[in-house]
Amino acid sequence: MQVIIMKKFFRSDKSLRRSWITYLFFVLSVVYCETVFRFATIGGVFSLSMLYVALFSAVGGGMLFLLSTLSKKRKINHILGTLLLSLVSLTFTVEYFVFRSFKVFYDLNTVVGGAGGVAGDFLGDVFKLIFSLRGIGMMLLFFLPTLFYACLAKLFRLRSAANTKGRLRVAATSLICYLLCLGMILVNGAVRPSYHKEHDFATAIGNFGLLTGIRLDVQHMLFGHSGGFESQSPSTPSDVVAPIEYGENKMELNLTKPASSAVQELNDYVSSLTPTKKNAYTGLFKGKNLIMISAEAFTAEVIDPQLTPTLYRLATKGINFKDHYQPSTAGTTGGEYQNVFSMLPTEGGMSFKDTADNNNYFTMGSQLNRLGYYGKAFHNNSYTYYDRNKTHVNLGYSDGFMGYGNGMEQYVKKCWPQSDLEMMAGTLPTYIDKQPFNVYYMSVSGHSAYSRGGNSMTAKNWDRVAHLPYSDPVKGYLAANLELEDAMTHLVAQLEAKGIADDTVICLSTDHFPYGLDEGGSLGNMPYLSELYGYSVNTLFQRDHSALILWCGSLEASQPIVIDTPTSSLDILPTLSNLFGTEFDSRLMVGRDVFSDAEALVFNLNYSWKTALGTYENGKFTPATPDTQIPDGYVDRIKTVVRNKIRYCDGALNQDYFDYLFS
Repeated sequence: MQVIIMKKFFRSDKSLRRSWITYLFFVLSVVYCETVFRFATIGGVFSLSMLYVALFSAVGGGMLFLLSTLSKKRKINHILGTLLLSLVSLTFTVEYFVFRSFKVFYDLNTVVGGAGGVAGDFLGDVFKLIFSLRGIGMMLLFFLPTLFYACLAKLFRLRSAANTKGRLRVAATSLICYLLCLGMILVNGAVRPSYHKEHDFATAIGNFGLLTGIRLDVQHMLFGHSGGFESQSPSTPSDVVAPIEYGENKMELNLTKPASSAVQELNDYVSSLTPTKKNAYTGLFKGKNLIMISAEAFTAEVIDPQLTPTLYRLATKGINFKDHYQPSTAGTTGGEYQNVFSMLPTEGGMSFKDTADNNNYFTMGSQLNRLGYYGKAFHNNSYTYYDRNKTHVNLGYSDGFMGYGNGMEQYVKKCWPQSDLEMMAGTLPTYIDKQPFNVYYMSVSGHSAYSRGGNSMTAKNWDRVAHLPYSDPVKGYLAANLELEDAMTHLVAQLEAKGIADDTVICLSTDHFPYGLDEGGSLGNMPYLSELYGYSVNTLFQRDHSALILWCGSLEASQPIVIDTPTSSLDILPTLSNLFGTEFDSRLMVGRDVFSDAEALVFNLNYSWKTALGTYENGKFTPATPDTQIPDGYVDRIKTVVRNKIRYCDGALNQDYFDYLFS
C-alpha cells in the first residue's frame, strides 16, 4: 500500500519528479547551512530545536523552489535558483563572521547599517578574519550548495521547470510543514514566548535557525511587537527604605496631549507606573563635576590592588557595587547606548544611530547642560565610526564631540588601538578649569585582539604582565587594560593637584565583556574568558558580570557605600540623576536609582533576568539560595515587567518619545 501511495504521489511524469528532486535539494541545502552555522557558532546540533529548524527549512526550501520556477525557461530558472542559493549562502557567511568578530548575532538592520563603518575602520581585521584558513574554509562550506547547484545541476537534472502541479504540491507541503512546526512551538512553553511576545533575534536563532530568526526580525521591524503593554501587579518595595519621606522622583508630565496610538500606549504605560522615592542620597553630588567613561572591554577581573592600584582605589573607596552586569547585546555601540540612555538597544547596533535626530532629554550631557555645566564627549578612535560624528554631538554636551579625525589626533598617536593615557593627558587641560564640567569618554585601549604583534597597548605594557600565571592571550588583555589604569592614575593625580578631587565624580563602566579573548563565542566554549574569570563561563550572567566604578574624592573619608543587590548598566543614569539632584522622572527610565525603594532587576533583550530573589534564564527560574522564599506569582510578575520594559525601550526610541514630552 505504501509503495502504491508513493508511486501515485510522485507519478511517472519526469518534470514532476524533477520538481520534487529540486525542492528536496533546496530543503537539504537550507538544513545543511543551518547545521554548519549552528555547529560553528552556538553548538547544540543534536537538540529539539533542530527539528524546528528542519521543518522551517522545508518552508524556506519551498520558497526558494517557487521563486526559482517563475519563468517558463529552464535556463532563467536555473539562474534564479543559483542567485537565490548564493543569497542564502552569503547570509550565513556574513552572520558567521559577525559572530566571530563580536560574539553576538547582529540583526539585518545592524548588519546593513554598520557595514560601511566596519569596512572603513577595521578593514585589516576584517581581511585577517575572512582570509584566514578557517575563514576561507567556512565560506567554502556555506557556498557548497550554491556551487553544487550551479556546476552540477545539469548533470543531475536538477533544473526546475514551470510545472503547475509540482508548484502546488511543493506549496502545500511547505504549508503543512509550517503549520506542524507552529503547532509544536505553541504547545512548547519553553520556546513559545521567543516566537511571539518575547522575540529576540539571538534567541530566535538558537531556537528556530538563522533564516527564521531573520524572518521574525523583519516581521517585528514591519509590524512591531505583538500586543501592547501588559497590566502588571505592583512591585514589592526592596529592603532599601528611606527613613524619612523625601518625595518622589517624578515630573509633572502632560500625558493627555494628542498623540498617535503608539505614543498613547507609552503614555498609558508610564501613567500606570509608581515613581521611585527620593532618599538620603538624593543630591549627594549636586554641583560636582562629572567624568563618565565607557571603557572598552573592561571587566571586574582587571581590578587588582597590585596590578591596577588606581582602579582598585576607585572601585573600593567610593560606592561599591558587588553584583554588577553589563548585558552584551550589540557590541560596543550597544553597551554605550545602555550606559548613556539607560535603555536596551532594541534596534541592535542601529539604536544609537537612531538617536542622532531624537530629543535626548535625559542623558547626563543634557541634564547637566541645562544646569549650566561645560560639557564635551571624547573618543580616541575614528570620530566617524558608528556615526559618532552624528550621534555624539546630540548627547547634550555643550561643546560637542571630539574623536580621532576632528581634533583628537593632536593628542593621540596613530596606532591600533590608540592610547587612553594620551587621550586623557591631552584633553584634561581643555576642561579642568571650566568648572563645573561634565565630560564623557569612550575609550579604546582595551580593544582586541591581544597579541603583541597586533595590539600596540599589549606590546607597550607587556613587561608589566609577563610574570603573571596566565596564558598569553589573557596577559595580552590585561596589558592592554593597563593603559586605562595609567589614564586613570593621571586623571586622579591631576584632579588632586588641582584641588578638585572632592568635587569631581568619576563613573566608569564597560561596553561589553572581553569577547575578543576567544575565537568561539558560545557559552561553555570560551576557555580564555573562563581563565580570566576563574570559572567556566556557561551562562549569560556569568559571561556579562562586570564592575561599575562610582567614586568621588569626598567619599574616601567615610566607609564605602555598599550596593549588594543586582545592578546593571541600565541603573547608571537614574542613579547619577538622583545623586546629582537633577529633575528627572523615574518612570521614564527602565533602570532604577540603586538607592531608591525600587526592586533590583537586571534583564537582557533575550528576556532573561536576575533579581535579589533569583535568576530566570532559558525558561527556568533558580532561587538565589535554597532557602529563598518566592512569593506566589512572582516569576510571572517579573516576566511581565521585563516584557513591558523592553517594549518601552523600543517605543521610546522609535517614537522619539521624549520629544513628544519635552519639545
